[in-house]
Amino acid sequence: MSKPFSFLRIGYVYVPTTRIDESVAWYTEHLDFKLMNKFEDRGSLLAVLHHPHLNSIALLLIETRDERPLEISRNGNPFPIMALNCADIEYTYDKLKSAGVAVEDLHTLGEGEAKYFYFRDPEGNLLEAAWSKWDPQDQIKENFK
Repeated sequence: MSKPFSFLRIGYVYVPTTRIDESVAWYTEHLDFKLMNKFEDRGSLLAVLHHPHLNSIALLLIETRDERPLEISRNGNPFPIMALNCADIEYTYDKLKSAGVAVEDLHTLGEGEAKYFYFRDPEGNLLEAAWSKWDPQDQIKENFK
């Protein structure tokens, strides 16, 4: 008999915010998340956000008084804390840029097998929009919007 897996998948990602309501509004307006729940836990508010794709992980915005935007340092350069897959990265790039989101340049890797760009949420957390020919296909959740 085989042993069960210890873990099934990444369940959710935590992202800090000093202004939870404004962050919820930004993530739902610009990144297509949907607010599922907002509650208090251990002295601060948490907002659970879901994406439209059936098997996507949840994003948990955590309100904090600490103003410390997240980014990783990669060989001395800023690197994002998470990447969000895009079905059409050029559309996403244009949509965010038209909405006034400060997006960095769109980059192509290899011979067009992958594309990405970086941007920041209003709290300064560094995020990545990404597309590659290897991205898994997924279904949209029923009655999401």
